[in-house]
Amino acid sequence: MIRKLLIANRGEIACRVIDTCRRLGVRTVAVHSDVDADARHVAMADEAVSLGGASPAESYLRGDAIVEAMRATGAEAVHPGYGFLSENPDFVEAVEAAGLVFVGPSASAIRAMGLKDAAKKRMEEAGVPVVPGYHGRDQADVRLAQEAAGIGWPVLIKAVAGGGGKGMRRVDREADFQDALASARAEARGAFGDDRVLVEKFVATPRHIEVQVFGDGRRAVHLFERDCSLQRRHQKVIEEAPAPGMPEDMREAMGAAAVRAAEAIGYAGAGTVEFIVDASDGLRADRFYFMEMNTRLQVEHPVTEEVTGVDLVEWQLRVASGESLWLDQSDLSLQGHSFEARLYAEDPSVGFLPATGRLSRLRFPQGVRIETGVREGDRISPHYDPMIAKIVVRGETRGAALGQLDRALAHTQVAGTVTNLAFLRRLARHEGFGRGEVDTGLIDREADSLSPHPVACERTRALAACLALGLDRPQPHEGAHHWTPLRWPVTMTHRGEAVEGFVAVEGPGRYAVDLGDGAVEALRTAAGWRVDGRPVAADWARDGGTLTIFWGNAYPFEIPDPLARGEEGAGGAGAVEAPMPGLVREVLVAAGDAVEEGQRLAVLEAMKMEHALRAPRAGTVAEVLAEAGAQVEAGAAIVRLEDEAG
Repeated sequence: MIRKLLIANRGEIACRVIDTCRRLGVRTVAVHSDVDADARHVAMADEAVSLGGASPAESYLRGDAIVEAMRATGAEAVHPGYGFLSENPDFVEAVEAAGLVFVGPSASAIRAMGLKDAAKKRMEEAGVPVVPGYHGRDQADVRLAQEAAGIGWPVLIKAVAGGGGKGMRRVDREADFQDALASARAEARGAFGDDRVLVEKFVATPRHIEVQVFGDGRRAVHLFERDCSLQRRHQKVIEEAPAPGMPEDMREAMGAAAVRAAEAIGYAGAGTVEFIVDASDGLRADRFYFMEMNTRLQVEHPVTEEVTGVDLVEWQLRVASGESLWLDQSDLSLQGHSFEARLYAEDPSVGFLPATGRLSRLRFPQGVRIETGVREGDRISPHYDPMIAKIVVRGETRGAALGQLDRALAHTQVAGTVTNLAFLRRLARHEGFGRGEVDTGLIDREADSLSPHPVACERTRALAACLALGLDRPQPHEGAHHWTPLRWPVTMTHRGEAVEGFVAVEGPGRYAVDLGDGAVEALRTAAGWRVDGRPVAADWARDGGTLTIFWGNAYPFEIPDPLARGEEGAGGAGAVEAPMPGLVREVLVAAGDAVEEGQRLAVLEAMKMEHALRAPRAGTVAEVLAEAGAQVEAGAAIVRLEDEAG
């Protein structure tokens, strides 16, 4: 067994690998950027090496620095996690050239699956069904447009070197093809340094079902399937294993196809074969098509571990240490059902815009598997993916597991940044999802009902009013009075709405809260609060001027500082501002340009994604306040439009 392992990654996957290494007695070395010097994975490892810098390019993508860190610390092997260098064949070869071990597949296997067009051709040769499409070398605009028309609308444009939904665009009609092609190429070039694309038929009622495979370089087995159909922007949101409604003949056919794919390239280690399934006529063994193979451990691997009883990281280390597969397909079986929900710092109400902030509260319920790379008090950095945690549950049945997921989400507490927590809970309670009726378009179809932030009810507002006044502890002036009861004004803001009224003392720990809709009784007892006579199963946290009530969902209230003076935003009404810290990738206009409402003015790169900044109205550009290449803070004005006439 490997005795000392360097983990060339960060966040929750680095912590996940360290957990298994601790159990196996393997010493660990963490690497980190300057931003991550105090990160959780650094604190957990036995040793740590600084790579410097802040962005991935300055730190975690520096393969030469990682190899040098292995030499300096005596690490025999490197685990790449996922992302960063995990599917970089040049890095694999550099590790092996140094006489060290890469925990994962060979460079040749990664190359075989690294380019979607070549991978699909190889899978066809191996007898794995593929989606109809064009995977040719001719990248001329006119050729791609002709092929798309021949395939039939709608189609998907996909980056050849892509992944994670980057460089992917759906096109529903010929008139939109050229704009979508230019946008996909630009995103692919920025994300992968390769702007080549392929064009495929868009499956109208698609389900994304993937099969976990594991090989030793000679033979492979599968560990059944995961359903990853709940997606937004082609990014997975909730995953489950096994897939709901999966017929046994289809499970066997998909598993066998995935094993053929792995064995065709001599695959070693953990990998995932992803299929798109046409569910327009239910799940059928003749309606699944190969999409791609991820030649690494997947983010959603915990649900497979939960239903098979396997530690995939341990298996990776054993094979990397020279062991052959020690079991046959017949030795593996499914046990129960598991869900994983990805908790992100992002705002579902504005297109899942990534967010930053300090986690002033981060708490999870007991009895739930939590995969996280952050702790309470840590900051969500603009330089990396904004994932906070993966919440993983298991039950004997799908219904039991879904109930566990809802409970876990309801008792998770996050404050200090906006999150998708309420969105995840609505998904977990969605009737169609509960019945197993899922496809990749569900979130888009239900966006209006899933995305809004939950609004506090009258009882929650009453409790917030008492807490805003500091009434969660006994007050020296409480008690009976000969005259009118003590009465305090209260002013708060909730979800942009002013909440104003009065709180009157009616006795020790007893208050009448009137926020404009009549009085609500709030009683503070030794056992906790009661509002309108009912016990309050809530918790709360206060950080500066923000009070967050945790009561099934998180309800933030802004408490104004009475000494603070309001100031008009520096940008003004005509300013287009950066919604988060990031790098100005492009500025597309100049002073004096006439623009239309919705026109792209600039492109901001943040959280590994590109975000278009658009004109809020038609007008004329008064001035450009940031240039391409500039690093800006959230709220910084990028472009200002001239004031509207009149």
